[in-house]
Amino acid sequence: MLVGYARVSTSDQNINRQIDLLAAAGVDTRNIYQEKITGTTRKRPELTRMLEELQPHDTVIIVELSRISRSTQDMLSIIEQIKTKGAFIKSLHDTWLDTTDENPMSAFLLTVMAALSQLERDQLSQRVKEGLESAKNHGKKLGCPSTANPQASAVTAMYTGGMKISEISKQTRLSRSTIYRILRSAHTTRVKD
Repeated sequence: MLVGYARVSTSDQNINRQIDLLAAAGVDTRNIYQEKITGTTRKRPELTRMLEELQPHDTVIIVELSRISRSTQDMLSIIEQIKTKGAFIKSLHDTWLDTTDENPMSAFLLTVMAALSQLERDQLSQRVKEGLESAKNHGKKLGCPSTANPQASAVTAMYTGGMKISEISKQTRLSRSTIYRILRSAHTTRVKD
């Protein structure tokens, strides 16, 4: 049986593209395990459930390697679990990832490509860190904008005086989220609208 696994990192991302590709590859949509969770954590309930329910001769289909794992060690561990079940794994985009045959070259390529994938992620992470450090050194402020603004004390006074968030927003023309941040940073008691 063909089994699919689809994952996106955040709830803002759309998983439909992966589901469409898996279905086009012959996976029944009822056999697609899907979740919206980062791939950097190993605690992925749907992945765990899929691995537990795998039967001998099942083939796990993924759209690309990064959907099942974000680290070389984790990916190799997952593939080993699939093999232990007597099942296989195949990637639609990373065509070298196909354990459905006993070709030793596939196992070799799997290890090499996983390492290259990890290297690419590590290099990207390093470039981001270097970019942030450079921005800091050039006086750029990093992170969310400060909620400190000339209206902060007025917002706090309005709220403690009994005004609703919606009324404060209309009067100050600040977004509700900004008002909530101001009130939280002022340590106002539980904020209610």
